Amino acid sequence: MIRLLVGVSALALPATAMAQVDYEGDIDWTTADPGILRSPYDIVVRGGLLQHNDGDLVQGSAILTDLQPGLGARVENRLRDEAGLVQFRRSDGRSAHPTSQGVTLRGLGGNASSRALVTLDGVPQADPFGGWVAWSAYDAINLGGIIVTRGGGSGIDGPGALAGTIGLYSTMTYGVETSAAYGSRDSWDISGSAGGMLGDGQIAVDGRYSRGDGFVPVAEGQRGSVDRPAPYEQGGLGLRLRFDAGDNSRVEASVRGFSDRRDRGTDFTTSKVDGADASVRFVHDPYGATQWLALAYIQLRDFDSGFASVAAGRNSVVPALFQRVPATGLGARVEVRPRVDGENPLRVGLDWRRTVGRTEEDFLFTGVVPGRHRIAGGSSDTVGAFAEWTSGDADYDFLWTLSGRLDHWSLGQGYRLERNIGGSVITNLGFASRDGWEGSGRAGVRWRSDAFSLRAAAYRGWRLPTLNELYRPFRVGAEVTTANEALEPERLWGGEIGADWAPDDTKLSVTLFANHLSNAIANVTLAPNLNQRQNLDAIDSKGIELSAEHRWSFATLRATYAYTDAKVDASGAALALDDRRPAQIAKHAGSISLRSNSSGPLGGFATLRYMGKQNEDDLGLLELDDALTLDAGLSWRFSEGITVEARGENLTNELVPAAISSAGIVERATPRTLWLGARVTF
Repeated sequence: MIRLLVGVSALALPATAMAQVDYEGDIDWTTADPGILRSPYDIVVRGGLLQHNDGDLVQGSAILTDLQPGLGARVENRLRDEAGLVQFRRSDGRSAHPTSQGVTLRGLGGNASSRALVTLDGVPQADPFGGWVAWSAYDAINLGGIIVTRGGGSGIDGPGALAGTIGLYSTMTYGVETSAAYGSRDSWDISGSAGGMLGDGQIAVDGRYSRGDGFVPVAEGQRGSVDRPAPYEQGGLGLRLRFDAGDNSRVEASVRGFSDRRDRGTDFTTSKVDGADASVRFVHDPYGATQWLALAYIQLRDFDSGFASVAAGRNSVVPALFQRVPATGLGARVEVRPRVDGENPLRVGLDWRRTVGRTEEDFLFTGVVPGRHRIAGGSSDTVGAFAEWTSGDADYDFLWTLSGRLDHWSLGQGYRLERNIGGSVITNLGFASRDGWEGSGRAGVRWRSDAFSLRAAAYRGWRLPTLNELYRPFRVGAEVTTANEALEPERLWGGEIGADWAPDDTKLSVTLFANHLSNAIANVTLAPNLNQRQNLDAIDSKGIELSAEHRWSFATLRATYAYTDAKVDASGAALALDDRRPAQIAKHAGSISLRSNSSGPLGGFATLRYMGKQNEDDLGLLELDDALTLDAGLSWRFSEGITVEARGENLTNELVPAAISSAGIVERATPRTLWLGARVTF
């Protein structure tokens, strides 16, 4: 048995691919039917991109496959199997508030905006206004895999990759794949993908619809008459096209839209997210010659949400705020990999991203009538140039990589206007435009001897404050958090050393890391019930990450564990936070999973996931207990192309605290949820 990490030419696959393949014998990659490059092999199909970057081998990373949509499976929950990868709330996209779904790694938390860069086929995915991630938008996409690169990143992917990069990669569908499942609390989950040849090109359509009556978010024993189940309804549809454009060249285009409706379990708390994305790219990637790509994209987001004020006895509720956030993201990228001695070790390029957005809010209600209106927003631009040289590839005994990036950022004139509805103006502020320069990059080496390898990397990254952090104040219950238009960019210096051992079907990996995040943006308590977004002196995070995997012919056993020691370095108004642990970051996290590999009629999986204790607030006064959950499923293929599946989430019905209010009211994540459904492929 031989395990390879290979870059597959576009001549062999519908899109350029990176694949980790277990096989016996030889495969002719230039003539192989793309159908053989699906199950049971572990494939990550990288649509619309150039060959995978071997420079990432100097850092800890993970490749996630087995990402079939439907039957209750969700992308964000699959990511939770990676210890140390933290979403701001432990609840998923069926019950969490959409603005609480940022993602980070390595203890760089305490903020709902993402400190990890999430991309889909190379396109940044964070909300243009708030920096959170609409995870439900990806459940309708036929994903070939996810690559999680931990640490500050190479700088090649752009600013924002402070904690790492989470790359999602779509794959073209051949034929038709559908699934339908019915679950607890009258839940339905229906998905489908269809694709094939269209003239000299290919076409694929993906879609998904899911709904459920939901569960009561407030923990049992604390509920009042206003608490009820929180229903959800979500769906998405996408179209992808690929056409040849000459020898070793192709044009790829994608358009997708999604709709997300959620409720927070009381009146006046409905949220709506509508989004539409489009991208087009030209890729030229001949083997052994100069390669290049050009990409342009647009993101449109429209977010509405209601917020409620619940009485102390939870026997009455009134509206507190209604918010609408329209936002737009635009971007473009050009990358060239010139031929040097028959290889492509150099990457050079330019990219640009622009975000524009505003929040429109009605608040200060009398009964159900708002008395005041606020509008706040602005724009931001980043333009960057990058270069990276990687000496060697995955097969080399010694590999080194060096990259650098220079970005110019600018914030357009921001604004905040508050007025009494039908009356006088209270606040009318304009904030001066600002700009600056930031550098980032990475240096790393990897040495390999047979099945053993050592690696080390040092890096610098940065993140521009979101428009939400700069200009929008907000309230949660009695807690008021004011905006701060003077926030500075976050800057990270970090490094790691690691070792990997991969004899035959076993893989062991250990990584030690240390990060220093200066100017970390956090909600700082200034007085009782009064906070402000401020730049802390720093967050210092160090720890260890472990992973182990063994693959038999019939199943794969995988375990991950992360220990994270993160502390705040603060002074001045934030002195009370000094030496405290950042909010929403646990010291210990881990998972162990067993998944079937067999091509026989029976299959299944089981995943045990542990989440350690963590603080809800910056002062550490409110603590979320640890939790241990079990997910499992069984499948039976009783005829060609038809499979019946049963799966369960949180089978032990563990109380998983997702949030706790200053009054001690606990919000829980998903309780026991059972699904029964079928998949059909033809």
